[in-house]
Amino acid sequence: MNTQFMLHNVTVVVGYRDPFIKVVFKNVLVFVLGLLINYINIIFMHTFCKHQMFYTNPRYILFFHLVLNNVIQVNLTLVLFFVSYIVYTINMSVCATLILLALFTTENMPLNLACMAAECYIAVCLPLQHARLCTVNRTLIIIVLIWTNSLISVLPDLFITLATEPLDFFSSRVFCLRETAFPKPLLALKRDSIYAVYLILVWFVLFYTYFMILCTAQKASKDGKKARMTILLHSVQVLLCMTTYAAPMVKIAIKTLFSQNHIDSLFAGYIIVQILPRAINPVIYGIRDKCLSKYFMRQVSCKSV
Repeated sequence: MNTQFMLHNVTVVVGYRDPFIKVVFKNVLVFVLGLLINYINIIFMHTFCKHQMFYTNPRYILFFHLVLNNVIQVNLTLVLFFVSYIVYTINMSVCATLILLALFTTENMPLNLACMAAECYIAVCLPLQHARLCTVNRTLIIIVLIWTNSLISVLPDLFITLATEPLDFFSSRVFCLRETAFPKPLLALKRDSIYAVYLILVWFVLFYTYFMILCTAQKASKDGKKARMTILLHSVQVLLCMTTYAAPMVKIAIKTLFSQNHIDSLFAGYIIVQILPRAINPVIYGIRDKCLSKYFMRQVSCKSV
């Protein structure tokens, strides 16, 4: 869903082309941010794979799944972004494949964060039950369920389109949007309804777990300020990630508030909603983790571990 900020941005560009300087600025900015995010996330993935101690910890397994989704999602959106400026139109089948993959990884992130919050809640509030409840096998099952949920949410778009569109539709060249790949209005209604339910459920889980973690941490630790700061950082990250499910409302708000500068406002929305959460993820969940950050810095500095 977040992809639509970028995609709708490019839709406007088809009718109105940005000046050359602005095109260069936007593409260089997106390229640099994407390169930085990929570099950090790939280093974290390499760190995880290199040290067996992380394989037995559900928290780090979920974090690895999070950064893997980040890498896939960022690279897909970069491809779609650059294609919109360079090629403009691509084969419908290729477009649908890219959109589907982007949607899978986009919807995975809030669910993955909810699972990470639940694991943290058990570790802090129910420490005696953590080893029993949070096992590697259960974590892997949860990851499978996350992907299954995303598949159930997104694949009906493909099946309905295959059943209702003529064969020449899939061989045509189109400007790659979710709306052009899956054009039925009923699909947009289905998407908005599902996202509204997910928004309520996931937000409730996150709010409850972080509230309980904060209360427990303040009671157990003398440094209550540090606990509040940690929860605040997590809350900001979660708020950004939850725009995945609130994107239709955000899109309407952007059109209303910035009607005179629609292209640039949607580009800013793409950076804030699509790129920024994936830039913050490694900082909050990786670099702030003492164990993981120690090995991460050794990888960055090319020291032997």
